[in-house]
Amino acid sequence: MARVPSSAVAAAGLVGGYAVARWTKKRPLGGVVLGAAGLAAGREWHRRGGTPAAAGLGALYLAGFAGAHPLAKKVGAWPAVLGAAAVVATASWVVADRA
Repeated sequence: MARVPSSAVAAAGLVGGYAVARWTKKRPLGGVVLGAAGLAAGREWHRRGGTPAAAGLGALYLAGFAGAHPLAKKVGAWPAVLGAAAVVATASWVVADRA
């Protein structure tokens, strides 16, 4: 069975977490989606790149989540979330999925 790239899992976690929180109006439920995808992606980052890659990409994933909040005030919520997801997905692809 083919593996889902960690870059897709990470992007889906950021976008899906926001979408679930927004549409259900239950922020903790969005956090569950965000966390589950982050753990799944982190496991793959560690498997492919070791602890440094997993730590760096994990920090970027959290920074993307946190950074989307103030950015949303300037560009809107969806553009901020999609931008953060694109940055995290690109970095994940370069570090872990490209090979």
